[in-house]
This record gives sequence, structure tokens and C-alpha cells, in this order.
Amino acid sequence: MNVLDELIALLDLEPLEVNLFRGVSWKDDRPRVFGGQVAGQALVAAGRTVEDGKGVHSLHAYFLRPGDPTIPIVYEVDRIRDGKSFTTRRVVAIQRGEAIFNLQASFHRAEDGYDHQLTMPEAPAPESLPRADEIEPPTPGRLWERQPVDMRYVDGPPWDRKPSASGRQLVWIRADGTLPDDPLLHVCVVTYASDYTLLGSTLVPHGVSHWRNEVMMASLDHAMWFHRPFRADEWLLYSQTSPSASGARGLAYGGIFRRDGTLAVSVVQEGLIRPIVDPTKLSHFYQS
Repeated sequence: MNVLDELIALLDLEPLEVNLFRGVSWKDDRPRVFGGQVAGQALVAAGRTVEDGKGVHSLHAYFLRPGDPTIPIVYEVDRIRDGKSFTTRRVVAIQRGEAIFNLQASFHRAEDGYDHQLTMPEAPAPESLPRADEIEPPTPGRLWERQPVDMRYVDGPPWDRKPSASGRQLVWIRADGTLPDDPLLHVCVVTYASDYTLLGSTLVPHGVSHWRNEVMMASLDHAMWFHRPFRADEWLLYSQTSPSASGARGLAYGGIFRRDGTLAVSVVQEGLIRPIVDPTKLSHFYQS
């Protein structure tokens, strides 16, 4: 089984009872559950309680406690509302009787309406850029080992950049292989991938990097809006900027564009970006 097949299996939650599901984590040396994993699994749990014909249009989530990758996660779904056009679900991820993650997701039946969008920024073709897992980071490749998502940094790797007032970060992403045609799976894979690099844009104006043990990072909350159809196994340009950082927190915005320039997804995340005074006390996180 290749690593993308493992991700698909990871997102295939075990049903325990009505509105209850169980998921497991990657079997590697991560000290905590990757935030994108728990978000993707929670969205799977929500989606499996929604009638056919409605797709995910938004999610809002809070990371409450570090997840333990050595034990299963139970996902409890609250069917808040089932309407003709919109359906709302709330999901709580639980370990050892405590909530580690909370998600609300809304599903919408497709309708016609007005249409406009931002213009996709110019970027070199992803084929002209090295894979992230082909670039040697300054510390053991925590993020790059056995990753199911092919990532290609347009502006160079995050540990080797100079300060930039623009705060811009462009990354091409796609599932590292071919996915089944299930639209919910494609949404959940992009949800998984959306947590990899976004918070790193909050550091671009300052020229610092967690790879150099200069900052401790952790996702605090995460929101996504799904505007138009896409495939997660085709190239998507993740355009990221940071409008503000203060009080050891940074805010980041991401627009995920299809290769033809269509804006497919918008993402907003706030995270902890705490300067490290004593690097020997650093706890490693899986954000960049």
C-alpha cells in the first residue's frame, strides 16, 4: 500500500453507532496528531451523515488539545439541522474522554447565482519546481517523510528564505497519486493538505523559521469555504498571505486555485507563533 492509499484508508472511518465514528492516526514517530488529519477525519464523519446531493461549502474548526497518535480518535456527530438547501453538522473529536478538536460544517445543495472571483497569481509550472520531499531541510525531515501530498514551493523552502514584506507564500499541492471520484474524499484530502503550510506565511515578513528552532507553532483555529468543484489529485496553487501577527498569534489567508485559474477554496487560519527564547525547550509541531 502506498502512502496515498494509506491516507485514503485513514479517512475511511469505522462506524461505531449512529453518529459515532472511530479513526486512527499515522503509525510513525509523530509526537502529536497532525491537525489536517483530524480536520479531514471530522469532515468525513460529518459528510457521512448528510444526504446525497449536498456538498461541503464551509467548515469552522478549533484545535483544543494535542491529539495522541498512539490511540484511536472517536468522532461524535451532532445533526444540528437538515434543511432543503443547507445542512449543518457539529463534530467533536474525543480522546480519553476529552475533546481535542471541534468542527462545524455546512453542506449546500448546488444552485445557480452570480459568479466572480479573485485572479490567480502568476506562478511557474509545478513541473519546473522540486518536490518538497526532495529538498533537504536543516533538521530531520519530519514533514517530508511519507507524505501523501506532493508540495512544491514557488518561493523556495521555508527554512531558506529572506524576510519579505509581502508576506506571500505560493505552494503547488496535489495528492501524490490518483484518487477515486468521490467528491467528499477530494474535499477531505484538500482539508488535510490545507494545514501543512498556511501558518508559515505568518513568518515570511519576519524571516524566521521553526526549522531553525526560532519559533513554536500550532494551529488554533481553521476555516474553509469551498466555492467551486476541483480534484485533489490535480495541481492546485495555494496562494498564502498574512494580514496580521501580534500577541504571539498570526493570521493567515489562503486561496486555493485550480490550474486553469479558478478559485476553488478559501482558507483562513490563526495559529500560535511564539518566539523561542530557549531552543532546548522547543516542542516540535507539524506546521510550517
